[in-house]
Amino acid sequence: MLQIGRHATGCCAGVTRRAFVQAGTLAPLALAASPAVAEGRRPAKSVILLWLWGGPSHLDLFDPKPEAPLDIRGPFSPIATRLPGVQFCETLPRLAARNDQFALVRSNVNFQQGHLEAGTLGLSAANLLTAIPEPHFGAVLAKARGYGSLPPFVALGNGPVRDVVGLVKGQGGGRWGEAYDPFRIRCDDQGQVEIPALQLIEGQTPQALADRTRLRQSLDLLQAGVDQARDERLGVWDKSWQRACDLLTSPAARTALDLGSERDDVRDSYGYTTFGQSCLLARRLVEAEVPFVQVNWSTYVEAITPNCDFGWDTHIWNFELLQDRHGPIFDRAAAALLDDLRERGLLDSTLVLMLGEFGRTPRINAQMARDHWPGCYFSIWAGAGVKPGVVVGRSDKTGSAPATTPVTPLDVGATVLELAGIPLTRRIELGVTPNARVIEELLA
Repeated sequence: MLQIGRHATGCCAGVTRRAFVQAGTLAPLALAASPAVAEGRRPAKSVILLWLWGGPSHLDLFDPKPEAPLDIRGPFSPIATRLPGVQFCETLPRLAARNDQFALVRSNVNFQQGHLEAGTLGLSAANLLTAIPEPHFGAVLAKARGYGSLPPFVALGNGPVRDVVGLVKGQGGGRWGEAYDPFRIRCDDQGQVEIPALQLIEGQTPQALADRTRLRQSLDLLQAGVDQARDERLGVWDKSWQRACDLLTSPAARTALDLGSERDDVRDSYGYTTFGQSCLLARRLVEAEVPFVQVNWSTYVEAITPNCDFGWDTHIWNFELLQDRHGPIFDRAAAALLDDLRERGLLDSTLVLMLGEFGRTPRINAQMARDHWPGCYFSIWAGAGVKPGVVVGRSDKTGSAPATTPVTPLDVGATVLELAGIPLTRRIELGVTPNARVIEELLA
């Protein structure tokens, strides 16, 4: 008998508690033009998307069902939150103590059961799959605000999110092309930065430029060699290469990339994990007014497979991972991000959104875990324009389906853009979310 949570369950043998995933991520910053004001509302200057890739279990996090049978409710007990009558699972004690600071949606739905298809819809502000995908809503924001000298849309993680069979199609410019793809950054949990585009510049890695004297000399040489490089390396001199150079030659960018300049207690509060340090970097980037930052929980969806990086796809060991790893990492990092943004006066100007592509099955499977479930899941909203301390929608008694109006991926995308100051008239001009419903219950 394995004891997980405060409900006993006769599931399979537990897993060894693994070391938290490595790597914070560091990234560029971008200053964009001010967005249009929608309906007199002050728009978000920046958006942070915490993409919980793989499908986190709504029943074991934000939507517990303590009255349901054991094979639905699972082993975790509900805990009180700051809102009367609203309970979370015991996996999220920090967020339960702060839920008066954010809004919870319990009635999200997707229309696809596969990760790649559901992820495409979840990230691209679309309800239907098309041969050429719709642009990611970060790309929409980037196009609406315009491109400055640095990227307006940044993705933090080890690469584009994917399943073992391929890449999600909705995570970039889509039908608008690669010009609106995110600028990607990766690093380890000690803040060692890797910028993939810089691999084209022999020897010019951030690690090689760590020494201040060498950094200054190398940047001078790099800047002086730009025109020559354009002539000599036309085959590889593309926009990504130029943007990478911008990062190295911009004092403001180098400041934002220096995660080591943060106080130790601040870094500690996020946790020394890939996700935790990435969330800290996201705060630094919005502090520098980067319009859109996506923090990817993982590159691969799989939770337990060879060479995986521990996504939320918990077909096995769902409860063990939520208790020992995923729950603590997410709870700590997300709570720290909200606290940090608020204490620095950034939460009022930053929209924070947390969600995955779907939830997990209400009924526990034969492996004592949960499978894909697009029929009902959660999203968390905080910051600019969001009414804090509200629960929007509810699920039925087993968490199988919304008992209220469903919130679709298209609704999510339209609401993000609305709060970011891209009103319906402008969205129609851009050809995105024309028939979507903005989630008015969320709006302050």
